[in-house]
Amino acid sequence: MSSKGKSVLFVCMGNICRSPTAEGVFRERAAVAGLELLIDSAGTHGYHAGEAPDRRSQKHALRRGYDLSRQRARQVKADDFQRFDLILAMDQHNLAVLKDKCPPEQQHKLKLLLSYGRLDPQGEVPDPYYGGDAGFERVLDLIEDAADGLVSALRQP
Repeated sequence: MSSKGKSVLFVCMGNICRSPTAEGVFRERAAVAGLELLIDSAGTHGYHAGEAPDRRSQKHALRRGYDLSRQRARQVKADDFQRFDLILAMDQHNLAVLKDKCPPEQQHKLKLLLSYGRLDPQGEVPDPYYGGDAGFERVLDLIEDAADGLVSALRQP
């Protein structure tokens, strides 16, 4: 899969913890790899539309060199299924919501983010919202691993 002109959308429920973290990490990894991509994130629900990522997500990401401060939450829109080449959910629940909303001809674009990782390729990115610091660090570990696998996949001709 060549990266030229490709686009990736990361999706969680509220677009304030996991998916903005994935967007920020992958944006950095893709830039370092020289990939030209459209990268965005969204939530299956609009609870936090217009808000910045959770302050804890921002804090932990910044410690690893990822600045999430310019991102703003938004809800997945109908045209996202046409616009993006890959739509990567953080967990099975949000993948199921996406499948319900996605036109049949676009279903092939939907996957779990961790399917690109080595740490837990069958698993899910856990929601750290109601937990402590260790949860945000675990999210970063999983996302960094999957982002590296995604970069490798997109570099393939």
